[in-house]
Amino acid sequence: MALHSLLYSLLFIAFALNCHAHERKVHVVYMGDRPQGDFPLASTHHSMLQNVIGSKKSAKQSLIYSYGRSFNGFAAKLTDEEAARFSALEGVISVIPNHILKLHTTRSWDFMGFSQSKVGAAEEGDVVVGLLDTGIWPESESFSDYGLAAPPSKWKGICQGANFTCNNKIIGARYYNSENYYDITDFQSPRDSEGHGSHTSSTAAGSEVPNANYYGLANGKARGGVPNSRIAMYKVCWSFGCALADILAAFDDAIADGVDIISVSLGADVPLEYFEDPIAIGAFHAMRHGILTSNSAGNSGPWPLSVSNYAPWTLTVAASTIDRKFIAQVVLGNGQVYAGLSINSFDLNGTTYPLIWGGDAANYSAGADPEISKYCITGAMNSYKVAGKIVFCETLWDGSGILIADGVGTIMADSSITDFAFSYPLPATQISTEDGKEILEYIRTTENPIATILVGQTWKDIMAPYVVSFSSRGPNPVSPDILKPDLTAPGVDILAAWSPVSPPSIYNEDTRAVNYNIISGTSMSCPHASGAAAYVKAAHPNWSSSAIKSALMTTAHAMDTKKHPDLEFAYGSGHLNPVDAIDPGLVYDANETDYINFLCMQGYNDTTLRLVTSDNSSVCSSTESGRAWDLNYPSFSLALLDGQKIWSVFTRTVTNVGSPNSTYTARPYMPPNVSVDVEPSVLSFSSVGEKKSFTLTVKGPKISQQPIMSGAIIWEDGVHQVRSPIVVYNIFSLSPISSFSASQKSLKFNGPSMYTKNGILGRN
Repeated sequence: MALHSLLYSLLFIAFALNCHAHERKVHVVYMGDRPQGDFPLASTHHSMLQNVIGSKKSAKQSLIYSYGRSFNGFAAKLTDEEAARFSALEGVISVIPNHILKLHTTRSWDFMGFSQSKVGAAEEGDVVVGLLDTGIWPESESFSDYGLAAPPSKWKGICQGANFTCNNKIIGARYYNSENYYDITDFQSPRDSEGHGSHTSSTAAGSEVPNANYYGLANGKARGGVPNSRIAMYKVCWSFGCALADILAAFDDAIADGVDIISVSLGADVPLEYFEDPIAIGAFHAMRHGILTSNSAGNSGPWPLSVSNYAPWTLTVAASTIDRKFIAQVVLGNGQVYAGLSINSFDLNGTTYPLIWGGDAANYSAGADPEISKYCITGAMNSYKVAGKIVFCETLWDGSGILIADGVGTIMADSSITDFAFSYPLPATQISTEDGKEILEYIRTTENPIATILVGQTWKDIMAPYVVSFSSRGPNPVSPDILKPDLTAPGVDILAAWSPVSPPSIYNEDTRAVNYNIISGTSMSCPHASGAAAYVKAAHPNWSSSAIKSALMTTAHAMDTKKHPDLEFAYGSGHLNPVDAIDPGLVYDANETDYINFLCMQGYNDTTLRLVTSDNSSVCSSTESGRAWDLNYPSFSLALLDGQKIWSVFTRTVTNVGSPNSTYTARPYMPPNVSVDVEPSVLSFSSVGEKKSFTLTVKGPKISQQPIMSGAIIWEDGVHQVRSPIVVYNIFSLSPISSFSASQKSLKFNGPSMYTKNGILGRN
């Protein structure tokens, strides 16, 4: 009987797998650059579908998007077999399942010394920042168009959807949903129901709003980095996440619409090779049109190799603190006071309440016991014992367990998070585990223990800036010769615009409504860099995307190495410095040819790269993979296998964008056992735009199991300091995701994997 049941189960699994394989799911067929000529590609895509699927009607029903405004490809519902057939077709670079990506500020701009723009309002007004996000709340004061002229004449975008109106601030808005799934909370328009997109948009380019605050906390003037610039929203993220096909459709439109900077605060959970990553694909085509894509590094830190969005043609942004932290104090009946992390908007007016331990309030009827209820998780609490009391809990939670049980507030002991705060749906604070032991001892030794939780305060953080624990770390998981992240920017406890229909705390059922919220994530640091990039673009409208990126990187403030054992793997070139970025002196410029040569070294073949570029000439001088030391990148990364000697020769070219007649002298430095030679060590320029090349040779002994060690090269002319980090480290493989073969396409049909919005920590 048991054998019969096993056989039946195996047959059922085989049947289910067979049905799964024949189920049509959304895939993206990526075909590279848009062919020359002004003709629609939709008919070509439809013909390809008809040939593979075998039915004109089925082909029409299958097609979701036809990409053709900025690059070539389409999204369609395909079976696994059909996807494999497309993968084998000539002219197809990759066939990618429709992964679902996740979404990875009054004080922050002032903290960076950027309190006032040196660029005129008219120049800022010509810059359009495009954001791929959850939408935008157009009625927010942060998106007022007061004083703004009509959109720039180059603009070709549209305002899409019902119950949504654009203005001279929000000049474009589109939405995409290839899965055709809508939660009850989702608006079928560019309107934001999550809050994330409104927050990032206002951080990058929001108008000035005086007295913005979160229930009185962090009160001040909220503004974006370029308050006179325009915003175009491309809503690709919904309650379930952000679909790959939608991201590519948004890039296709944004490039053709005429945006100048693209800000993407989302990313994949796992490393992807470049032409299976929708952000890398879209950003590559944006780069070809002079558009810089700024994206978040991810929230998977502090683990090494966790950084996402690592393509060299994008700007990858880590998250760091500002000199403000949110504290909510606990006062016990014995007079003891404990400070905890919390954005606590509730004022108990000093009133004390009975204090109990969560382990003494188990909901036995629900199957809980003290070992469960001490954590105060939802459903584990006995409301008869919790009602009207403050509850001490032994872990960090969203507060719902106590709120639902009619408790007054919660004190949570948890030392796993020490550098950023959450907001809660009731009076709450998070103290250290050690302080928690003292509070538990007070409860157990006092006949009638009482406590109160004070309303939140802002304390000065004298240690700032430092990279926050959740910020994803390098090294680069795909190309170790490219240092990632590129830089860090404010991403902790950032106040910015919010959707009033989205919960204002980490509890999803919180029914309160706010217009501004305080949240953390690399999603928050990314739009700071996007705003700074737009600022540089406004000052230098003819600069390339790589020149803008170089300016941001080489002017970044050096970070304190004593606070960061992982050094540049945490912060890249340093902390964003918008003020100096408009006058960097020299830039490391790079163009499409440079990136194609880089891809050749990564093992991509002529056939693939001809499709990407629509250039039929031979693009790779060698079919063998090599090192990326010659890519004109504003940082230097030397990855070595165990036992290898430290040796590399990097070639770089700098372009003078400072004074016409200037002379720069190199000042390199590294740890004592590593030598650096720069040839020539003096560069003299006689005109703006003049280029000079140099080599940087790094030498040292054999190393094994060596964590990152670093230094820098600084070019100085008496006015400018053009700083680029140099890192040396051991890695287990020079192709950390060697399972991806760039020269041979491979398909993996694992179903949708979740990508992340790199923000709203605790809600996803």
